[in-house]
Amino acid sequence: MQCVVLAGGRGTRMRPFTDTRPKCLVPVAGRPFIDWQLAWLASEEVRRVLLSVGYRAELVRQHVGDGSRFGLEVDYVEDGEPLLGTAGALRRSFDEEKLDPTFFLLYGDSYLPVRLREVSAAYHQRRAPVLMTLYEDPGRLERPNAVYQEGMVTRYEKGLPAAPPDMRHVDFGLSVWDRRVIPEWIPSGATKDLAVVFDGLSREGRLAGLEVRQRFYEVGSIDGLRDLEALIERGGAIAPPPAGAPAGGDG
Repeated sequence: MQCVVLAGGRGTRMRPFTDTRPKCLVPVAGRPFIDWQLAWLASEEVRRVLLSVGYRAELVRQHVGDGSRFGLEVDYVEDGEPLLGTAGALRRSFDEEKLDPTFFLLYGDSYLPVRLREVSAAYHQRRAPVLMTLYEDPGRLERPNAVYQEGMVTRYEKGLPAAPPDMRHVDFGLSVWDRRVIPEWIPSGATKDLAVVFDGLSREGRLAGLEVRQRFYEVGSIDGLRDLEALIERGGAIAPPPAGAPAGGDG
């Protein structure tokens, strides 16, 4: 399936790295992070990627190009100013008619050692419009934000001062969507976060879940970046193509 990557945020927690570049271009083990992310997607048989870009979008276009050096077809949609939030950016992709009927949705700072075929199979088995991948994490990496029961996310809520006893999972950073649900939950032109959408879907019994056993990696924090570099040093990440390979067109 197509994978949509939300890579438009300003990455304020990663300053000064992001003062002059978007978070997806922060260097990780000598390469921009997006190189590692796209190499992983290509290894999982994804062929079409839609990059939702905003802050310093021109730098992402210049670096990634048409995606051919990664074995991918990369297209772009620009969030514009002001930035519309993660859900607002997804709605813009919908309005520009760039979404496949079903697609993976991935955050632009996430590196996830998970098999996408298994995620896709679970999505089709659950028969809900959206599936969220989850990791059981009682406060080790992030504060838990989801209750997972019998294949469904029955509650999703970020920002609680303390997680209730049955809330043991955290959003893994990858979901699968039926594009028809987007206009139900995200008004065109609205500034909105995906957390609000996931919360509403969970309350309606329309958010399926899949528990993932491997931990996630991210470059949204300095500690996260260091953990990912340690994984790369151990040979646990897919190596991107040589840095000198041409970028191709700009999408």
